Amino acid sequence: MIKVRVPATTANVGPGFDCLGIALNLYNNFYFEEIEEGLKIEGTDREFQNEDNLVFQSMKKTFDKIGYKYKGIKILIEDNIPISRGLGSSAACIVGGVVGANRLAGDVLSKEELLKIATEIEGHPDNVAPALFGGMTAAIYENGKVYFSKINITEGLKFYALVPNFRLSTEKARSVLPQNIPYKDGVYNVGRTALLISSLVNGEFHLLREACKDKLHQNYRGKLIDDYDEIIKICEDIGVVGVFLSGAGPTIMALDKEGVYIKEKFEREFSRLNATWKVYELSIDFYGAKVEEVQL
Repeated sequence: MIKVRVPATTANVGPGFDCLGIALNLYNNFYFEEIEEGLKIEGTDREFQNEDNLVFQSMKKTFDKIGYKYKGIKILIEDNIPISRGLGSSAACIVGGVVGANRLAGDVLSKEELLKIATEIEGHPDNVAPALFGGMTAAIYENGKVYFSKINITEGLKFYALVPNFRLSTEKARSVLPQNIPYKDGVYNVGRTALLISSLVNGEFHLLREACKDKLHQNYRGKLIDDYDEIIKICEDIGVVGVFLSGAGPTIMALDKEGVYIKEKFEREFSRLNATWKVYELSIDFYGAKVEEVQL
């Protein structure tokens, strides 16, 4: 049996809309085994135990690319990444499927080839790239080709994923974005994206509060999230070094230096809000998807 461990990811990272992503040390585990016939999926809701399952669809696309003929497949899923919360749960399923299929077929594809398949399925590489390669990545998808680069972040940063008890679909979050933006908003984001990457590489974390600001998506999507303005104010009052909407939301990501313990402060402040918010204290995963053979 094959085990694939895939990290959660936070994408956009403030102004880096659809191109920046970071892998975090919260994981989904996927177990794969080739069986004599059929499809067996365990560990997930019954509505996902069929051929439409995203993990299986990703495996199937990878098998088709390779030309591998399988008899049957058994999949066991251990979900730890909150679903539809902006932490890359769908990207984890896709990466788990393509990596698992590649191992069952004999590891015939490189990670770069797997990234292309995963991007074709997901539609953009900002989550799947860090999920595969770990760390922080900048990635774009142009004319069927993925261009990506890893960004070497200076150690010493802690991530606080502020996760509510409600979901927000990517489709709904996309629907509120404008078709066109003012030129000055584009300039605003370009400058902050450059500053964000530079400050993370150089360890100048005091610049992150300004560098995480954005005018392309956060203001629009924030209106869909209960307590959004209150959460941002709480982050500012606590004094975190940076805050941004994780992916399409509704999770909000707060950044602070390691050695500063603020989880209890968040939990105390959240007790008075309308929705229930859970705090995940996380660090960067530098390795990405890992695959190994196991006995269950």
